[in-house]
Amino acid sequence: MAITRFAPSPTGYLHIGGLRTALYSYLWARKTNGEFRLRIEDTDTQRNNEDAMKAIIEAFDWVGLSYDGEVEYQSKRVDIYKKYIQQLLDEGKAYNCYMSKEELDALREEQMANKQTPRYDGTWRPEEGKTLPAIPEGVEPVVRIKAPSDGVITFIDGVKSIMNFDCSEVDDFVIARSNGMPTYNFVVAIDDALMGMTDVIRGDDHLTNTPKQIVIYEALGFDVPKFYHVPMINNPSGKKLSKRDGAMDVMEYKRRGYLPEALLNFLVRLGWSNKDQEIFSMKEMLELFDPTNINKSASSYNEEKLLWLNAHYIKNVSNERLAKELEFFDCHLEGHDKKEMLLDLCKERAQTLVELKEAISVILDVPTEYEAKGSKKFVKENTIKVLESYVQLLEENKNSLHLACDYELITKPFIEEFELKFPQLFQPIRIALTGGTQAPSVYDIMAILGFEETKTRINNAINANFGKED
Repeated sequence: MAITRFAPSPTGYLHIGGLRTALYSYLWARKTNGEFRLRIEDTDTQRNNEDAMKAIIEAFDWVGLSYDGEVEYQSKRVDIYKKYIQQLLDEGKAYNCYMSKEELDALREEQMANKQTPRYDGTWRPEEGKTLPAIPEGVEPVVRIKAPSDGVITFIDGVKSIMNFDCSEVDDFVIARSNGMPTYNFVVAIDDALMGMTDVIRGDDHLTNTPKQIVIYEALGFDVPKFYHVPMINNPSGKKLSKRDGAMDVMEYKRRGYLPEALLNFLVRLGWSNKDQEIFSMKEMLELFDPTNINKSASSYNEEKLLWLNAHYIKNVSNERLAKELEFFDCHLEGHDKKEMLLDLCKERAQTLVELKEAISVILDVPTEYEAKGSKKFVKENTIKVLESYVQLLEENKNSLHLACDYELITKPFIEEFELKFPQLFQPIRIALTGGTQAPSVYDIMAILGFEETKTRINNAINANFGKED
């Protein structure tokens, strides 16, 4: 049974790299009948953003990643952290450091000049037989942990295998600032231990934090969880993903017309695979996902793949679901007598819900103007007479016109009688009905609009001479 968590900082909106990490953590917890927790790491009060905090919760609700228990906020746990800081001080495993920022900066400049790795030199670290400097007046100390001075910190990473960090790379890092507030690595280790985390799945930008957190675990006698560090998502050029490439607020994907299951399907494949399978339902993800199979190399963001997946889900979810989703885009089909026919027609060509709404609007919205290029190309001298005759044909058969096939049944003989090519009739009708030349089958459009609306729109176009100057 795995207990996992997702722990974002509310300093910016949730982006897709974070959502992928959350998805992997969620899948592993659910697959093992464990727990998936959500923790907001908001101890950096100067950088916290209230709107971003709400957006994180909103994004989780949208994609349907349910978490166990209440959301944990680190800002409400400060007393817990201070208790453990004091415990380390009392046990001699941490100490007060009075080195000023200026002194620390000078030390690092000297080390860099000597081509040494910048690190704290242990000036205030208590050692047997060592005399510490006099405590300066008016200086509030930071608290540093006593990190091991020699040896190797080793752990088995579920993605990267055995990881070794020489203790010389981990100095006596700060666990509490001079104002008493604990630092990131300290609170993460405390929370993961107290919340019983067995598996920590996170981006590999956290890899260098891991040895520091292990130092804290061991100093406090906590069990060390299993770590999985997931490689980053790059853009198609192999560089860091930017907003332009797709690293935007997760909710922006909703605003652009993506379905949550398409986004999750896309993300699960950015770093994990099951042979050549591309389409994964949530049930299949839960059955097949294993974090030990996460790829060791970075993955590349592919917008075309995401659009392809989204188009697949748009075609395969129920029309009832699509109608509900379209309400977000101010497209309301409830009560429309041709809702099913309309959605069946338009979803075949739509890659996003935005495109689906636009396709529906092309049919339902009465045209206020007619495409000049199309009118010039397809509306000729005899077009008006042909359309007038066609409207008369519709009038004569209006009681039997219900489905697209009904319109087709009477139209084909009409085309033969007038010796027309299909575009000579259909393109002027398409322009009359929608205002343009890019639209689905004319038979389908007429069936959706019905006889009266079809007749009215064709007559309007005739009366307006398709917007052409007389």
